Amino acid sequence: MTVAEQMGERIAALRARRERALAMGGPEGLARHRASGRLPVRERIDLLLDEGSWFEIGALALPERRTAKHVPGDAVVTGFGLLDGRRVGVIGIDASVLAGTTAPISMRKQGRLIEHAQRHGFPLVLLCDADGGRMPDVSGWRFSGLPLDFTTFLGPRPGEPVVPRAAAVLGPSYGDSALHASTAHFVVMVRSASIALSGPSVVEPAIGEKVGDAELGGPAAATEAGTAHLVVDGEADAFDAIAAFLSYLPSSSAGSPPWAPPLPPARDPAELETLVPLGARSGYDMRDVFACLADQASVLPWADGWGGSVLCALARIEGRPVGLVGNQPIVRAGALDPPALAKQRAFVDLCDTFGLPLVFLHDVPGLMIGTAAERGGILRGYEALVSRIAEARVPKVGVVLRKAYGGGHFAMGGRPTAPDFLFAWPSAELGFMAPETGVRTVNRRRLETVLAERGQQAHDELVAELTAEWVSEAEPWEAAAHLSLDDVIEPAETRRVVATAIAIAAHGSRP
Repeated sequence: MTVAEQMGERIAALRARRERALAMGGPEGLARHRASGRLPVRERIDLLLDEGSWFEIGALALPERRTAKHVPGDAVVTGFGLLDGRRVGVIGIDASVLAGTTAPISMRKQGRLIEHAQRHGFPLVLLCDADGGRMPDVSGWRFSGLPLDFTTFLGPRPGEPVVPRAAAVLGPSYGDSALHASTAHFVVMVRSASIALSGPSVVEPAIGEKVGDAELGGPAAATEAGTAHLVVDGEADAFDAIAAFLSYLPSSSAGSPPWAPPLPPARDPAELETLVPLGARSGYDMRDVFACLADQASVLPWADGWGGSVLCALARIEGRPVGLVGNQPIVRAGALDPPALAKQRAFVDLCDTFGLPLVFLHDVPGLMIGTAAERGGILRGYEALVSRIAEARVPKVGVVLRKAYGGGHFAMGGRPTAPDFLFAWPSAELGFMAPETGVRTVNRRRLETVLAERGQQAHDELVAELTAEWVSEAEPWEAAAHLSLDDVIEPAETRRVVATAIAIAAHGSRP
């Protein structure tokens, strides 16, 4: 046999092995997978990446424990490709094979891909769809010896640049897939998916709780817990969301965020004069304010279902990627509770890590008080947030739209957290407490005496007088006179002022 014939046989063997790997779960496994409404992992990758850019590694991997059942790639597909022209690493769990369960070789494949992404500085996309660990492959002593290096699997080594991680939860995602999502800066899930530490098949025998996928880790549970940042209808929508998220960020924290061509806002900034009512108790949707500040079609909500009294979103202003943080008056009047503080801290960390300026839009009555807030860790959450804002190196610009009271003002980037610029509208009110609370707290004994000695009318007249004095002190004019504010601006000028302030604060530093 000639050398050419010998090589031809080996090439044929290679092609046969590759064909078998590409078959994934085979006709039966793929049929079951499609019947559940899910796409096969390789079709998912084709939808996610630019056409013809896929470069796979580890396709011929097989499990350590070989059985009669063929397990292509050990139930995971790993490789590299282009997403909108930019290199990304992809880990796609193949749930058509043994429900995508994790075993040592599949974990080693994932770890190698993660190391490549972190070492060479490009984003990592995680396609989650797995039913936890595979038995008996990870049972007993094998579990302790899993090739799982937490110095690289969960994030970069100390001192190394951070790469963006985006995860799509596309089916039941337990164990390893849930851990992947927990490391991601952005998690999008389809409505039919679920995510939890352990699935129902483990929960019931372990603790006796009979629960289904949706109740345990469906969209409602995942968004409330802050595990998922966005919920979409279908898999194609999930991949679009990942592409959108990554478009705001550099390939690693060592780079600069990519700009886009400037666009006008979705709504005329002049509308801000009427969008925000003057009454401190009147509600409105902060999303409308975002639409007047950000370039049209550029606002990407981040975790709207978690800590709903504050809104966070990635957006662009005059083409520059920014992070928007605004109180949501139609949710608990915008008061910040423990989930809102935790959400905002995570978002501030995201923006500071990847170089996105922060824009804080204040309309906050304060921090939530009472037993529920205290037991939820309001003090720890508050301290962690204000410390993280103060440490942030990116440009920070704040605008007080209406009210900014107490610790809530500081938690929104008030002066003690060292914003580069702090502005206010003429409608702004600032202070330690809202007037209706402060007057009755500070003057409690005086008011009680007047009520007892002179009656209800005299009491109410004194409350009105003291409230008027309190409101006068809370107006923005003295704050501006003493340079606690950099300026008082007209609402219609907010977009221009914010854009200019960011450009000044970013000059000479990482843009």
